[in-house]
Amino acid sequence: MSVRSRVLSVLVLVGLLIWAGVGNFFDRDAREANPLIPDNAIRLGLDLQGGAHIVIGIDLDGAVQNELARLEGALEQRLTDDGITGVRMLVTGSVLKIQPAAESDADLLRTMLDEDFTILDIDEIEATGGSPTRFRSTLIPDEEVAVRERAIQQVLEVLRRRLEDPQTGIAESVVTKQGSDRVLVQIPGVDRIPIDLLGTTGLLEFKIAEDVANSEELLLQKYPDGLPEGKVIALQTDGETDRVLYAFLVSEVAPITGEYLESAQSRFDPTRSEWSVDFGWDQTGADIFGALTEANIQRPLAILLDGEVYSAPNINSRISRRGQITGGFSSQEAADLAIILRAGSLPIDIEVEEERTIGPALGQDSIDAGIAASATGLLLIVVFVAFYYKLSGIYAGIGLFANLVMLMGLMSMFEATLTVPGIAGLVLTVGMAVDANVIIFERIREELRSGRAPRAAVATGFKKARNAILDANITTLLTAIILFQYGTGPIKGFAVTLSVGILTSVFSALIITRLLYEWKPGQSNVTEISI
Repeated sequence: MSVRSRVLSVLVLVGLLIWAGVGNFFDRDAREANPLIPDNAIRLGLDLQGGAHIVIGIDLDGAVQNELARLEGALEQRLTDDGITGVRMLVTGSVLKIQPAAESDADLLRTMLDEDFTILDIDEIEATGGSPTRFRSTLIPDEEVAVRERAIQQVLEVLRRRLEDPQTGIAESVVTKQGSDRVLVQIPGVDRIPIDLLGTTGLLEFKIAEDVANSEELLLQKYPDGLPEGKVIALQTDGETDRVLYAFLVSEVAPITGEYLESAQSRFDPTRSEWSVDFGWDQTGADIFGALTEANIQRPLAILLDGEVYSAPNINSRISRRGQITGGFSSQEAADLAIILRAGSLPIDIEVEEERTIGPALGQDSIDAGIAASATGLLLIVVFVAFYYKLSGIYAGIGLFANLVMLMGLMSMFEATLTVPGIAGLVLTVGMAVDANVIIFERIREELRSGRAPRAAVATGFKKARNAILDANITTLLTAIILFQYGTGPIKGFAVTLSVGILTSVFSALIITRLLYEWKPGQSNVTEISI
């Protein structure tokens, strides 16, 4: 390829990256309104524009318990199908205890566990005093690790759906794993920490209320011999005072849950002068809900979220596709509940361990300081290399400018997040780009001093410098990749900026600077190479 073709190719590439970075100079509304402006732009991290920082702990032991409970149900169904009765099972912590009624059942149970429940590690407790062999089962190590990892990924996905819901307007949030059992949530540009949105498990249940009283004590008095089997008490409380309004007797297992929801939307109900949440079922949910309401007309339907009754309206007729949840919501509470229902429930319990807000003023100061540092550093470097290496130094300055432009364009294309450490990575990239040019220029000087012709000195200088530049930058790139893989938050921001900067600085040093020499080498004699 000729020098002219290579120069044209580089100009086109740099021009496209300049265009990719144009969106950074317009706000989101302007980018969406004007089709000529690129949609993508660099995102500002939490430390640059302020916002919410939340650390959430995940009950991974609960995930293991849930998996054992699922296996308990599957085993119970198998035993029923095989006509084995009287087997007692209990999940305690990370252990599933199994107690058959007779030793003959223990033999059948042992065979069933070995053949069909291979993900369980079975310990047998020998029969003593006429009692049959008992079994103590736990998940095998690989399966337990997989269960914990699936739980974390499910929590990450649900939280992301909640935050990226169009109604929240905070699509640029960051939800990432931190350590082995925590989730880091960073929501830039907000002044309210949405704890209810994040910390609510979101398990929606619909249960028929079989009895009701004004307090739990009054309801228990109706059942001196204890609650009927399979029944529990659910409470409805005042949202402001936590005072119990009603106690309902409901089934322990819900006939239908929120997994069949197709839509949920908050709205103001003018007939009640309050906010409510309208919901709609998919076809399966509509069939189940329709049958449930048709069979229980004139009975209260308790609507529970995470075990607490939000409302309990009377069923006046069959309801299939649509319903409404009321509960004295504020507009924000109704909006958050609708988002939670749309995003789905969390698979396990979580707990907010840390929450704090960062003001935007500090972020703007960091941006101004970063821009000033980058501009000052770039100016001083260009002045120094131009003074020390003359025209070759000016070539290096052009390469540095192209490096920064390409870096901004690439980060804009991928909507990378820029943080304060990321700005440090940007400044470091400038220094590394200059270092590459210095290595090249000193190699060219050595070749000139050894008597080589200008064209040969340039070619040999770039050739000998290439390996040293690549070695230094590849080792740094590997370090940046490790930081990105195992770091969190600002560390990742630094790693991203540094990685992209390494690629653009190597390209600018080995390609752009070389083309500037070839485009106008000025090599009729040694003195015409200004270096």
